[in-house]
Amino acid sequence: MNWIRFAIVVFAIALLLELILRFRFGFGDPLLYIGDPEIGYLLAPNQSIKRFGNRIEINEYSMRSPNFTPKPEIGTQRILMIGDSIINGGWWTDQKDTVSAMLSSDRLEVLNASANSWSPRNELAYLKRFGTFHADVIVLVINTDDLFGTQPTSLGVGRDRNYPDRKPISAIFEVIERYLLPAPELPAELKKIQAEGGDRVGIILDAIRQIHNIANQNQAKFVLAMTPLLRELTAGSRNYEVTARQRLTEMTQTKNIEYIDFLPVFKAESSEPSTLYRDHIHLNVVGNRILSRWIQSAI
Repeated sequence: MNWIRFAIVVFAIALLLELILRFRFGFGDPLLYIGDPEIGYLLAPNQSIKRFGNRIEINEYSMRSPNFTPKPEIGTQRILMIGDSIINGGWWTDQKDTVSAMLSSDRLEVLNASANSWSPRNELAYLKRFGTFHADVIVLVINTDDLFGTQPTSLGVGRDRNYPDRKPISAIFEVIERYLLPAPELPAELKKIQAEGGDRVGIILDAIRQIHNIANQNQAKFVLAMTPLLRELTAGSRNYEVTARQRLTEMTQTKNIEYIDFLPVFKAESSEPSTLYRDHIHLNVVGNRILSRWIQSAI
């Protein structure tokens, strides 16, 4: 009968571990993604989860925003923010601490259309698919890496562990798969896309121009903002980044686009740039506050 007792103990330990991982850390309930032939991928609509203590709400349009009416209420200005993980906030940011939530007020409704690793090529495709939602202002937020974004693709959805398309069988299984097992081999075609050659910067600049045109066509003000990598604040931008930044600046001047470059802003705001970041690229709550303050001034 010892084996029965042993089995009961093992089961009890596994159950306790499952409950702790699920309800304390949110494992077993990751955000899910869906593939899209033009956009590449989106967060699956209508999700509500809690991950590492942070609340994450995704509405019917795959936005990290509450549901909203087709048109803004009278007296309310609608802002459509579109971008990547910088404004999305990911699992490391509570809903209330996202840039869009910080900007929101009684008379300012801020929509957050974003997903991790999007670039203007994905964001342009999103706007072509869903439109501007009667926004008065469109704010495109990019980071330096986005200037080198590749062709949108859905090949990583359900294959890359960062873009799951279904819930794991358990929280324990997710931890094992994510942290203990080697990463799955990605399709050769995806690797080919990630190594895309040619003038990527030129393609990105053209996508930004098209987003600007969409804003103009819909009588919406357009604001472009770019955040730097932490390395750019401490060691400086690399030569290829400097060249890409110059091309972006020239384009915004030629097209008369309102542009906020947060590289000089962050340098002026803090003598310790690391206090604005949670890692080499993503901002923490302090960085988000600076971002929201400057964007609010622009809109």
